[in-house]
Amino acid sequence: MSYEVKPMRSLIFVDLAREEYRHRLLHWLIYHHVQDSISQFGPYVTKYAFYPALPVPPDGDRFGTCKMQLTEHYWLMSPFAPEAKVKALTEFFPIDVLRWQGNMPDAGPELDGEEMDADTARATDSGEARPFLFAFVPIWWEDDLKGSDRTRMDGPNYRWQWAIRLPEGVSAEECDRWLYNDVFPLFQETPECTRILTSKVMQEVNGCQYYRVMEMWFDGPDEWHRVAVDKAVDIPKPAWAQTFAFPYLRPVHNIQSLFVPDVAYSDNMTQHRGWITMR
Repeated sequence: MSYEVKPMRSLIFVDLAREEYRHRLLHWLIYHHVQDSISQFGPYVTKYAFYPALPVPPDGDRFGTCKMQLTEHYWLMSPFAPEAKVKALTEFFPIDVLRWQGNMPDAGPELDGEEMDADTARATDSGEARPFLFAFVPIWWEDDLKGSDRTRMDGPNYRWQWAIRLPEGVSAEECDRWLYNDVFPLFQETPECTRILTSKVMQEVNGCQYYRVMEMWFDGPDEWHRVAVDKAVDIPKPAWAQTFAFPYLRPVHNIQSLFVPDVAYSDNMTQHRGWITMR
């Protein structure tokens, strides 16, 4: 038996089906999920953090914006490697979690609480519901397109992370030509956008259907809107466009995004102390 040491970063975009579920999802994440996760992968994960999703800005819905959080891991080896298949304890993963996150149709306030295998849950794609976005990317960003000289002294950043899934019949090469020739140059030229980073998704790790992740920084939601909505009308519409306005991709199914601050609300490997309630 041989283990491949392959450092990777993973990103999970977590949405919220409706506000009724925010406190329930938070309870599962902190009360159950963090401890289950660290118990399983603690020896081979170096960072495991939750970043709060900032409020959806005007017109943000057309970018498939998530409302709950970004979950980030730094792995030393793949959790999907054959050697990792035996787990001493099964993770507690009620099917309600997928409904709260919008990954399954919402059955309403009366949820059945049925449990399912966590890996099966993460691979769930019900067609019309939000696909579960669990993307592995290289531990370092592959392309640095703007703002490499930015430091912490330049102020807080409004980070826009977005991932795209190729429309049917469109190749990665064709979509990349559009991104690098038409999309990225507009953001590079505008002063409101201060940083641009991107990597291809390592689809071979877990079969993630999204193929590229981008991260762009702004001073705030107003600055983001001036570029991604107002100025983006100048971005040419590709022949394969699914919608009439930028990003020309079907929200949720072909583009998902979220807005996060610089810092996590919980860096779980170093800060987690369990479910300590308000007095």
